[in-house]
Amino acid sequence: MNIQSQRWLLDRRHFLRGLGTTMALPLLDAMTPLRVKAATAASKPRRSVFVYVPNGVNGMTWQCKTARRDYELSESLKPLAKHKGDFTVFSGLHHPNGLGQAHVCADTWLTGAKIDAQGGRKYENTISCDQMMAEVVGQNTRFSSLELSISSGTGQPFNSSTLAFSRDGVPLPAEDNPKQIFNRLFGEEPGGIAAQRARLTKRRSVLDSVMDEAKMLRRDLGNDDRTKLDEYLHAVRDVEQRAERLDAWLDIPKPVVDPKLAAPFQRDVPKAQAGEYWRTMFDLMVLALRTDMTRVITYMNGSEGNGLAIPEIGITQARHNLSHHNGDPVVLERLAKSDAFIMQQFAHFLDELSTIKDGDEPLLDRTMILFGSGMSYGHSHCNSNLPILLAGGKGLGLKHGQHLDYNRPHLKEDYSLSYDEWRSLCGKPKDDKARLSNVFVTMLQKMEINAEQFVDSLGPVSEVI
Repeated sequence: MNIQSQRWLLDRRHFLRGLGTTMALPLLDAMTPLRVKAATAASKPRRSVFVYVPNGVNGMTWQCKTARRDYELSESLKPLAKHKGDFTVFSGLHHPNGLGQAHVCADTWLTGAKIDAQGGRKYENTISCDQMMAEVVGQNTRFSSLELSISSGTGQPFNSSTLAFSRDGVPLPAEDNPKQIFNRLFGEEPGGIAAQRARLTKRRSVLDSVMDEAKMLRRDLGNDDRTKLDEYLHAVRDVEQRAERLDAWLDIPKPVVDPKLAAPFQRDVPKAQAGEYWRTMFDLMVLALRTDMTRVITYMNGSEGNGLAIPEIGITQARHNLSHHNGDPVVLERLAKSDAFIMQQFAHFLDELSTIKDGDEPLLDRTMILFGSGMSYGHSHCNSNLPILLAGGKGLGLKHGQHLDYNRPHLKEDYSLSYDEWRSLCGKPKDDKARLSNVFVTMLQKMEINAEQFVDSLGPVSEVI
C-alpha cells in the first residue's frame, strides 16, 4: 500500500476517534508505520549527517598544499589523521547563488538558493538537501530528520539557526539542549501514550480550525499579506504532518538505551564548556543513528552571529569576532587554534561511528557526513573556496583518502599559503564548474534518491564514486 493510502486510513481512524464514535477502524497492517516493514527489507540503512561551522576558517592553516591521494593534511586537519582514508577534502567549491553574500551562508548552505540580503529582495528559500533525503528515507524511522544547533528555534531570516528547510522553503526549528533532545528521542511520553495521543488529536483540531479561518481570511487580503499568510500556512501544514507521524508511531516501543549510554544526557551541559558540549551533541547523534531513530541529521555548531568561545583552550572571543581579524596575526592564530579544536571534536565523532558496528560494517561506512562552512574568508564575507570535506559512506559506494583541488589547475605556482593568496582564492571561483551542489547530488544518489540535479549542479562528483 502506498503512502497516500496509508495516510488516508490513518486519517479516517483519527477522525472517527476524535468524534468519540465506537465505529473507529481497527489498527490494520496497512496503518503500521513503514519502519516495521522496513525491518525485513533487503537494503541496509543509508544515512547522512551535515555538520556546519560558521564564519569560515583560517585558510592558511586549513588549505592542503598538495592534491590527489598522496596529499598531506594541513595543520587544521591533522586531528583527523587517523581517518585519512575515510574522508575526501575539497578545495575550490562554491555556491554560485551564494557569492557576495554575508550572513545568509547557513540559510543557503544546504539549499543553494538565491537569497540577496543586500539587495532588499524578499526572503525566499527552497528545500534543503537533507529534507529531500528525509522525504524518502524518513518514512522508515520514527523521526524523519533531526535538526540540531547551538541555538534553538529557527533564528531569523538572513541569519538562521537551522540548516533544514522544507519543500516550501520554511525553516525547521532546531534543538540545542542535549538532555531535552535525548528525552524526546528515547524518553517516555509525558502522561503516557493515551495522553500524548489526546494532545495530538487536540492539536490537529486546532490546526484544522486555523486552516479554515485562514482560508476565509485570505479572500480579503492584499497580495503581500496573502504571501505572508501562505508562508504561515505552509508552516502549519508541516506541523500537521509531523503530528500525524508522531501519532502513527505511538504504538511502536522506543529503543531501550543502556543506562551507561544514557547517563551523559541526563544532565545539562553548559555551552560555556564548548568542547564538552560539542562532544555531547556528537555522541547524541551517534546514539540516534545507531538506534535507527533517524537517518538524516543536520547540526550547526554555530551560526554566523553566534559561534561559541572556547575558554578551555584560552579563546574567549566568539567565532564571529575571530573571523573579522583584518589580517591580525594574533587573531588569525586564535582562529587556527579554534579550527583545530573543532576538528578534534569532529574526529571524536568519526571515532565513535567507526567503532560501532552496523551489521558487519562500521556505522561510519553506512553514514555520509558533510562537514564545512558556507563562508571561506570571514573578514570580507567571501564565499568561494569553501572549506568542505565529505566523510564516511564507503559501504554506500564512496571512495576517499584524497584531496580534490579545483583551484590547482588554474594556478601558475604552488601554494605559498600567504595571507594575500588565501584571500584571493576565496574571492572569485577559479573553476565555475566546482559547485557544492555537485556534492549534494552525489550524496542524494548514494541515499538512493532519484535526483539527477540539485539547484545548479552539473552532475555527481565522479572522483568519489
